[in-house]
This record gives sequence, structure tokens and C-alpha cells, in this order.
Amino acid sequence: MTHLGARELIDLVLDEGSWDSWDTPPDRAGVSPDYAQALARAAERSGVDESVISGEGTLRGRRVAVVAGEFSFLAGSIGRASAERLIAAVERATEQRIPLLAAPASGGTRMQEGTPAFVQMVRISAAVARHKSAGLPYLVYLRHPTTGGVMASWGSLGHITVAEPGALVGFLGPRVYQALYGEPFPAGVQTAENLFAHGIVDAVVPPEEIGDVLDRALKILSPGEVEQVADPGEEDLPEVDAWDAITRSRRTERPGVRRLLRYAATDVIPLNGTGQGESEPGLMIALARFGDAGCVFLGQDRRGQTASLALGPGALREARRGMRLAVDLGLPLVTVIDTPGATLSAEAEEGGLAGEIARCLADLAMLDAPTLCLMLGEGNGGGALAFLPADRVIAAQHAWLSPLPPEGASAIVHRDTDHAPEMARAQQVRAQDLRARGVVDRIVAEHPDAADEPEEFCLRVGAVLRFELAWLRQQDAKALRLRRPDRFRAVSPGAR
Repeated sequence: MTHLGARELIDLVLDEGSWDSWDTPPDRAGVSPDYAQALARAAERSGVDESVISGEGTLRGRRVAVVAGEFSFLAGSIGRASAERLIAAVERATEQRIPLLAAPASGGTRMQEGTPAFVQMVRISAAVARHKSAGLPYLVYLRHPTTGGVMASWGSLGHITVAEPGALVGFLGPRVYQALYGEPFPAGVQTAENLFAHGIVDAVVPPEEIGDVLDRALKILSPGEVEQVADPGEEDLPEVDAWDAITRSRRTERPGVRRLLRYAATDVIPLNGTGQGESEPGLMIALARFGDAGCVFLGQDRRGQTASLALGPGALREARRGMRLAVDLGLPLVTVIDTPGATLSAEAEEGGLAGEIARCLADLAMLDAPTLCLMLGEGNGGGALAFLPADRVIAAQHAWLSPLPPEGASAIVHRDTDHAPEMARAQQVRAQDLRARGVVDRIVAEHPDAADEPEEFCLRVGAVLRFELAWLRQQDAKALRLRRPDRFRAVSPGAR
């Protein structure tokens, strides 16, 4: 496979004729004659004067900054001159408040310069961190190959990270491993596809598609004016028995987060995993738009949860990545509750399930971003509660929330499961009960059951989400955060 050079990729992705280089000639003071000759040969062979090029252009008309590695210049290695160029570009993008696109391709630190070059990774990482702390997008496209100190610094700090198909991506260079240990590194580990499978990169995208992905992402990450959205209103709801609601919520035909996004969202960019080696099918993390309102979306996926693969601690760590993204990018966070319960297993205990539930609750309660929770279906146990703390809570008519499934509550109180319907009624688990106590703000009707009208139901939910997100964007985020924990007092009906 032929891999594009830095300028070829830039020409492919950015608008034609929009590229404006930020580069100045590198400082070669103090370079030895032999190293100077190597640099001159690299420049002649590659057509560039260093292993990183930087500048700005437009992507579908939107101004962006770019830093890209050129592997044909000394294997894309980072020396002091290329580090200075990279840091200057990141700082300029931050100062001018424009998104930064990074496309590394590198073997890591330049061995000809050794430790003085190696320690520049500290400064590069700090510059990227400052850019992100300013609320500016940092999007990374890992190209073939990206290894060593580059992968361990600016290659791994993206808000979103995608990789080139078939790219060698990892920390350890395979040639170094073989030289040190006398055997080849296991095949198939350091590939873009394997890193995606392990939740380290968000997607594997060919170069010809990366421009469209970046454009869609930036539409969500760079929200414009708040749109004016009419309140869709609420319907008068018939009384439904608690056990009937629970039974309906468990129907296999009931729409989950994937159908909700398909019918109701304007655009969806799925993300993947924690970025730290974990990914669970029971959680969907994405960037999404409802109307013009962008958000970070965390949805418990009923199709990805089975008896043998229930919601585990990795899914909650993935959710906490989404929470951090919302804060970093100044976006509202939408959580969706739809789970028969977190996994009950030795692995979950050893993986810190209880601690992850606690950290989700604490993070959401104090999150410096507007939050919206949708109770879509089943809401069983701590795995459900972990997604509840929000400034606004919307519920489907037959959604519910309980510390245990009613069968489990019956087993504790009555030592059988026959009293499950009675326990459901007594525990006030229904959306209507929670609305009466101030936990739920709005209920979306089902006619008479979402499973019987999935598209229409999802469109009604989408209209509510669009309105609520627009409303949240007009509020003072700090004031919302300060009020958030107290709204779950669950006071008696009529006490407010």
C-alpha cells in the first residue's frame, strides 16, 4: 500500500489553494558535519526541510491549523528543530483560537540528537494540553507508522483519534524489540485495526474519507448561535400500572439508542472506548447533533448488553471519558439510561465496578458542562443511577428506575419473586412517580408502547432533546452545576 506524504495528505483534505505554511527555516546551529550531511540528504530526498510541517488552511470553508509528520525525512523523527516548529504551531493555533488537526507519521525521537531531543516531548505535550484547556478541538489522524515518543505524546492526546487502515501504530518499534529480545514482536498487535478493537482509537478511516469525518466533527465541536426551538409540549398520560410499564420496557422490539440516533439525530460520529485499552458493546459513546445542537452522547445500548456481557466497569470508564470530552469542548452531555443492570461477576468486582459507579455519580454531579439525562427504558441498579445526575431529566412513559429489578426486591423482602409486581408499585419506580417527586422533568408519551411505533416515538424524543439542548445552551453552566445535586431530593408530591 502506498502511503501519502504530509503535503499530499494536506492537499487531499484541505480546500484547494487554501494552504498557508507557518514554517521558517530550521535552526541548525551546532550541528556536526556528519549530521548536517544527513539532514541535507533527507531534505533532498523528501522535499521538505524538517520532519514536521505546519500551517493553516480551510476545511470546507472552516479555518483550521495543521501539524503533519513527514516520514520520508529521517523516518519522521522528532529533533529539537522539528519540536520547536511543532510547539510554535500549537501555540499559534491556541492564540488564534482555531481547531488543530494533527497527522503524525514518525518512528519517534531522533537518535542522532538523543536525550536533548527526547525531552522535547514534555514541551510538546504541555503545548497540546494548553490548547485543549482553552476549549479548542485537537483532532489526531495516526498515519503509517506512528511509534515511540510521538505516539507517547502528541499522537495520543486527541479529543478524537482515528487511524489510517493497516497503519503500524504503537509505542515500541518492532525492529527495536527484535534487536533487544532476539525475536519478532507478535504480529497483528500494533495495527490500527487492533487498537480500534481494544478501544484505543475511535475509528479506522482511509485518507480519502478523513476530510468528511473532520468536517462533521467540527460542525459538532464548533457550535454556532443557539437556535430557537419551539417547546414540543407534553401530552396528558393515562395511568399505567408499574408492572405493566416494566413489562413493556423489556420488549425486545423496543427501540434503543441506535434507533433513536438513526431517526432523531442530525448527525452522529461514533467514538470508541476509553482510549486506554477498554471498550464495551453495552455503551455507545458518540458526538451527535439534534437539530443544530451538538453534544457528547453516552447511551446504554440495550442490544450490546446480554446476560453474559452486561454493563461492566469498562463501560463506566468509557462514559467518564465522554464526560471529560464534554468539559474540554464546552458541549452539553446527554446520557441515556437503558440497562437491565450492571454485571454481577468476579471480574466486575476486581475491575472496580462499585468505584466506577461512585466516580460517575460524583463526576456527573459536579460536571462543568450542561447535562441532560434520558430515561429510555429499563433503569436497573447502580449501573443506571450512574447516568442519572443531570440538569434536566427526560423519561419515556414506560421508563423506570429501581435499586434492584422488582424480582430481586421481592426476593429480599418476601423470599420469592412472586411479589415483583407488588414491589414495583411500592418502590415508586415509574417515570410518573419520579415526575411527581421532581426527579423527572418531562415525560415523552408512548402510543401506547414505543415498541409498536419506534420511528414516531424516536422522533418525539428527538424533538424534546433538540428543545432541551437549546434551552441548556442558554443557561449559566456554573449556576446549573451548583443546583444539580439538590434537584434529586425526591421530595413528596406537592411539597415543592
